[in-house]
Amino acid sequence: MKQFLFSITILLTISLSAFSQGKTGTISGTVKDKNTQEMLIGASVSLENTQLGVLTDAEGKFKLSGIAPKSYNIKIQYVGYLPKTIYNVVITTGNIQTFSVELESENKNLKEVVVKSKPFVKKTETPLSIQNLTAEEIRSNPGGNFDISRVIQALPGVGGNTGGASFRNDIIIRGGAPNENVFYLDGIEIPVINHFSTQGSSGGPQGILNVSFIEDVTLSSSSFGARYDNPLSSVFTFKQKNGNTERLQGNVRLSGSEFGLTMDGPLTKKTTFLASARRSYLQFLFTALDIPIRPNYWDFQYKTTTTINEKTSLTTLGVGAIDNFKFAVPRESTPDKEYAIRSSPNINQWNYTMGALLKRRIKNGYYNLSASRNMFNNALDRFQDGQDNDESKRTLKIRSQEIENKLRLDVNQFKGKWKYAYGGMLQYVKYNNTTFTKINNGFYDSLGNQIAPPVFINFNTAVEFFKMGAFAETSGKVLNDRLSINAGLRFDMNTFTNDGMNPLETLSPRVSFSYALTEKWNLNFTTGRYFKMPTYTALGFKNNNGELVNKNNKYVASNHIVGGLEFLPASNTRITLEGFAKYYSNYPVSVRDGISLANQGADFNILGNEAVESTGKGQSLGFEVFFQQKLTKNFYTTVSYTFFNSKFSGRDGKLISTAWDNRHLLSAIMGYKFKRGWEIGAKYRLAGGSPYTPFDLNASRINYLTSGSGILDYSKLNQERLSNFTQFDFRIDKKINFKNKTLDIYLDIQNAFAKVNASLPNYTFQRTVDNSGWLSTDGNQIRADGSNAIPLILNDDSALILPSFGFILEF
Repeated sequence: MKQFLFSITILLTISLSAFSQGKTGTISGTVKDKNTQEMLIGASVSLENTQLGVLTDAEGKFKLSGIAPKSYNIKIQYVGYLPKTIYNVVITTGNIQTFSVELESENKNLKEVVVKSKPFVKKTETPLSIQNLTAEEIRSNPGGNFDISRVIQALPGVGGNTGGASFRNDIIIRGGAPNENVFYLDGIEIPVINHFSTQGSSGGPQGILNVSFIEDVTLSSSSFGARYDNPLSSVFTFKQKNGNTERLQGNVRLSGSEFGLTMDGPLTKKTTFLASARRSYLQFLFTALDIPIRPNYWDFQYKTTTTINEKTSLTTLGVGAIDNFKFAVPRESTPDKEYAIRSSPNINQWNYTMGALLKRRIKNGYYNLSASRNMFNNALDRFQDGQDNDESKRTLKIRSQEIENKLRLDVNQFKGKWKYAYGGMLQYVKYNNTTFTKINNGFYDSLGNQIAPPVFINFNTAVEFFKMGAFAETSGKVLNDRLSINAGLRFDMNTFTNDGMNPLETLSPRVSFSYALTEKWNLNFTTGRYFKMPTYTALGFKNNNGELVNKNNKYVASNHIVGGLEFLPASNTRITLEGFAKYYSNYPVSVRDGISLANQGADFNILGNEAVESTGKGQSLGFEVFFQQKLTKNFYTTVSYTFFNSKFSGRDGKLISTAWDNRHLLSAIMGYKFKRGWEIGAKYRLAGGSPYTPFDLNASRINYLTSGSGILDYSKLNQERLSNFTQFDFRIDKKINFKNKTLDIYLDIQNAFAKVNASLPNYTFQRTVDNSGWLSTDGNQIRADGSNAIPLILNDDSALILPSFGFILEF
C-alpha cells in the first residue's frame, strides 16, 4: 500500500511538473538612494547569467516579466553607486516578487582598494557584528518551520534554550539573557515577537511574525546604532516588503500545526497593503496524541504603504496575537504528564503593536517620524494538584498589563563623505499588576503542629511614567577611504526611578573603526557602553505592605569590546573572525534568593515580579567564526562556531556560570536547488551542556504540593551540567508552477536522526498505579508538608522526531 501511494505521488508530481512548463513569473520594485531616499531613474536591474534586464522608470520603479520559474541572483547597478546583488530569489508564477532596493553612493577617490559588487557591503554605521538573512533563507530553513525566531538561532553567537525547554525561542546572544534584545519592524519597536511570551523576558515557543511579509532580517550583536534604546546583547531589524502594485495576490499555508492566509496588492494608485491571519490547531493534535497541554493561538499582521508625493511616504503597520494555554486530564497518566499539569500555569495572553511612520526627504537627507502603541495583557493561573477553578487550591493568580505609547524622530543627513544622524524619543508607560502567589503551606513538626505560617505574596499595583532619550551619531571615511569611523552618543531618562532624571547615569558613548587592509581583508574594532531600563515587572512590584520597593533600581549597564577580521574571497563568500568581551554592572539580583535574574526567564511564568537590587555584575567573553556562501551554482551554505564563557554574580559577588553558559555553539546549514522545482536543505546544531541547579530535596518535599515543582538549591547554583545538545534537521521542497498559481509541497523533519537530548530534571511525587492519588510511605493520605510522600526525579531525556508536512499555495 505504501509503495502504491508513493508511486501515485511520483506520477502526480511528474504530471504537474510537465503541466507547469511554459509558465513565467515577474519581479517588481523600486531603487532609491540610501542617503537621500531619492528614487533613481535609469538604474539597471538584471538577472545573473541571463539576458533579462530592465531599467527603472521616471519614478524609480521597475518591472521585469517573462522569467522562467527558478532561483536567480538579481543585480542592481547605477552609475556613481555601489552595485548590489540580491541572492537566491525564487521566481514563481503564483506571486509577483517585490523589492525595495537602496544603493549607496560610491566614493570616487578610492584608489588602493577597488570595490566590487558583493552582497556583504559593509555598513559604516555598524562595521562589525552584523549578520543578514533574506526572505528565502528564512522560508527554506530546515527545522525553522517558517518561524523567524527559530531561524535566527542558526546565526553566529546566537543560542536558544537547549536545556529544560528546547522548544522555546529564547534568543541568547553571546551569553546574554533573553531579555537583552530589542526588535524593530520597519522602524517600529515590537516588544513581543513570540506566542506565550514570558513577561519580563522575550522567549516563547512560537514566533508571531509572518515570514511572507519579510524582505530581510539584520542582526547586530554589538556596535549598536545610537538611535536604539535598551539593547544589551542585540538589535534585530526586520524589513518588510511592500505590497505589489500590479494585482491582488496571496498565499495559503497549511502545515501540521497551523493554517495561515496572506494577501497583498494595491488599495489605490498610491497605496499598497499586506495583511495576514494565522490559526493554530495544535490543541487537536495534542488531544489525539494524549499530551496534556492544549496550546491555542491566533495572530494577525498588516502593513500599508502610501506614496503621498515624491518626497513623502507613510507606512502603517500592526502585529497582534491571542494565546490560550491550558491543560487537560490525559486518557493515560504518566509521571511526566502529571508533572506538566501541576507545574505550569494556565496562560491567557493577548498583545498588539500598531504604528505609523512618516518618511520625508529633506536637503541632503531625510527624517523618520513614528508614533506607535503596544499593549501586552497577561493572565496566569495555577491550582494545587491541577484542580482548576477551586479557589481553595489556588497557588498563583496574575493579571498584568504593559502599555507603551511612543513617539520617535530621527534625522539623517550627509555632507561629502560624512553622514550625520540625530533624534529622540518620548514614551508614556502604564503598568498594572495584580498578583497572588502562594510560596509555601507553612512548616509543621512530626505531630502536625504548625511551626511557621504559610507565606504569600499578595499585591496590586498600577504605575505610569514617562521615558525619554536622545542620540547623535556620525560616520565617514578617511585615509583615502580605507578607514571607516562611526561615533555615537546617547542618554535615556525616566520619571519613575529615583535617579531616572539624571542623564549622566545613562550616558552611553560608542565608537567603531573598520580598516580596509586590502580589497578582500578588513580589520574591525568597536567599543561602547549600553544601558537597559529594569523590567516593568520589577519596577511595579509592591511588597505585602503596598510599598514600591524597586524604585531605587538602576539601568543595567553593559560595556562591549569587540575586534575582528573579515575576509571576502569572492563576491558571494564571506568569512569572519571576531572576539568579544561584555562586562555588566547594576544587574538585578533577587532579594529573596540572592541570585541574579540573568539565570531566570526561560519558563512560562513571569520574570522580575519580586523585590530586586541593582548589585549584580557579569561578564561574557568569547570568539566566533563564520563562513557564508550565497547561492552559487545552485548551492548555498553557512557554518558558524562560537565559544563563550558567561558568568554573573548574585548578592555574594561571586561570578558563577549562567543558565545560558553553553560554552560551545556550532551551526551548519546547506542547501541545493535541483531542476524542476526540487530543493533540499539540512541543518546541524550543537550546543554545549547547559548548567543547572540541583533540587533542595527537603524544601522540595515540603513545598511540592503548593508549588507543583521542586525547589532549587541555590547554594549549588548551576554546579551541574546537562550533556551536549545536538540536532539534525532536514527539509525537502517541491514547487509546481501553474498559470498565475504555484504549489509548494514540503516536508520538514526536526531531529531527523532521533538524537536523545537531555532536559532539566523535574521533581514530583510518585502516584498510585491507578493514578487515584499519591503513594505514601505509611499508606495514609499524603500530608500537607509531603513528609510521607515518595519523591521522584524525572529525567526528561527526549529523542522526539518532529515531522511537519504541508503546502503553500500562491495565487
